[in-house]
Amino acid sequence: MRIIEGLKKVQDLQRKIGDLKIKIQEHCADMDIDTPVFKTEADQREMIKSWLQSIHDSVKEIMRLRIAIQRTNLATNVTITISGKDVTHSIAEWIHRRRDLAENEKTAWLCLSSKGLRPKNFYNDPKKTEESIQLSKPRLYFDMAEKNNRVEEFASEPSLIDGKLEVINAETDLIEN
Repeated sequence: MRIIEGLKKVQDLQRKIGDLKIKIQEHCADMDIDTPVFKTEADQREMIKSWLQSIHDSVKEIMRLRIAIQRTNLATNVTITISGKDVTHSIAEWIHRRRDLAENEKTAWLCLSSKGLRPKNFYNDPKKTEESIQLSKPRLYFDMAEKNNRVEEFASEPSLIDGKLEVINAETDLIEN
């Protein structure tokens, strides 16, 4: 089974569990003057038990698939070209980069600014003569071109990761036990 198939099966099992919960809620009790939906009281009890068992079995299968997906994500290395450099991480690491880590780096670079500082004149001498006027300019402790390049790099990283992982998820077999 491929990673994508495992992910889709987990989604389908979760949908199935949701459907069964609705059935359980609708049919778990009635008034003693009503006719059971499933012929007899015993049949109705058995149906509820079978639905609960089906949910239990589905939960076990979801657990098995999720662990296989995690095992595969940790063991499978993927190389993605970012800003002309090949970078290799496990699928799990790329997922974390995609989820929030690339965004954290992008927002850190976006914190760099001139803080709205503007050049201004000041007196270099307490006598405040025209000759003592000097210009104070903002001083940046970073390279603006590097900032812009890094912000763009981190902004585009999630879509690069998405594209590569879509292919990897379709091609990579799950590692099961």
